[in-house]
Amino acid sequence: MNEPHLHERRFNGNADRLRSPERMALLEVEHVVALSMEDVSLKSMLDVGTGTAIFAEAFFQQGLQVGGIDTNPKLLEVARRHVPSGDFREALAEAIPFEDDSFDLVFLGHVLHETDDPLKALQEARRVAKSRVVILEWPYREDAQAGPPMEHRLKPDFIKDIARKAGFLSVERIELQHMDYYRLTP
Repeated sequence: MNEPHLHERRFNGNADRLRSPERMALLEVEHVVALSMEDVSLKSMLDVGTGTAIFAEAFFQQGLQVGGIDTNPKLLEVARRHVPSGDFREALAEAIPFEDDSFDLVFLGHVLHETDDPLKALQEARRVAKSRVVILEWPYREDAQAGPPMEHRLKPDFIKDIARKAGFLSVERIELQHMDYYRLTP
């Protein structure tokens, strides 16, 4: 297993860019949080690939206890500033350092395409999730306004296939204005 500091796809850009007004508008944070909390009682969430804690902070503002993991210690410092009470740890999505069923919701926002082993990342998310796992990814479209190059994006059928292989019973895809949102139930 790779150590977090050896992870090849770690974000090394400017943290301010992750919270730019243009990017925030594309993320549809309030809508994503509302969809994630729909029809389920949540008290806690884990933000996998938390970055600057954009989503962890939004869930915290809804009254949830939050945790987060990221491979970049500098981004974790920023996350801790935005959510001082959060439990943020340096770790890979494929090796989540929390016990089974630790969180009601596990959120993977723009991180699954960055993992070295997306199936293992979803298996780990399922392991620590009590109620729901949510995936937010850039759409697999050439005309997308932002995000990684097409060769880094994940096709919807691939995400659905690995989610089923990871043991999820229900896989729901919702196309948002700028993102693909997946709601998975163990």
